[in-house]
Amino acid sequence: MKKSVIVTGAGKGLGLEISKVLLKEGYKVIAISRSITEASESLSQKYPQDFSFYMFDFAKLKEISWLVKEIVKTHGRPYGLVNNAAIGNDGVLGTMHEQDISDIIRINIEAPILMSKYVSRSMMLNKQGRIINIGSIIGSTGFNGLSVYGASKAAMQGFSKSLARELGRANITVNTLAPGYMQTNMTTGLQGNKLASIERRSPLGHLANVNDAAYGVVYLLSEGARNVTGTSLTIDAGSTA
Repeated sequence: MKKSVIVTGAGKGLGLEISKVLLKEGYKVIAISRSITEASESLSQKYPQDFSFYMFDFAKLKEISWLVKEIVKTHGRPYGLVNNAAIGNDGVLGTMHEQDISDIIRINIEAPILMSKYVSRSMMLNKQGRIINIGSIIGSTGFNGLSVYGASKAAMQGFSKSLARELGRANITVNTLAPGYMQTNMTTGLQGNKLASIERRSPLGHLANVNDAAYGVVYLLSEGARNVTGTSLTIDAGSTA
């Protein structure tokens, strides 16, 4: 029987690539995004038995418990959860609107914590599971104009470490995947000299891409990673070496 994995923020960018790779690797994917994209519709047609899509806005924190109940009712208890959905507002803290700060905290921190809370209940009944929180190297290195986003990603690392201790006896692993700078819609502002500067930091002379990060998720879901928990896997082409 194929294992099912919930992927949030799956409509585009890294979440979409994770969904594609997991389907190729033989998982069932339960994708969640604020809106359905052409790419999501294409996956539904290509993998009608293995790909399911839920439209949901993670700003609606009080509805997350309902969402998870619906998923479990329809698809059974999931094996994996990939908390990928996130937003980022580029701008220095001194001029950032308070609502933007609140939105980042709500979607990047509170939402994945609540998803983990409700999904882990089903995993505990199964006595197995994998939770992967998508962080970022910005959570440990910092980046000008992304202080609140960086804080939210650093929070994911701390959350993963403590939750790994809580859930370990139920055979549930919890890890953070920390990608480096990649070509996604969230990094479209990092072009020209900024992007070239980031590439020069890499010992390999290039950036990691979404496919590299997606295969990091495959590893953390695999049997080979059964003893990997409470840690952070960095995929950044060596930029932070």
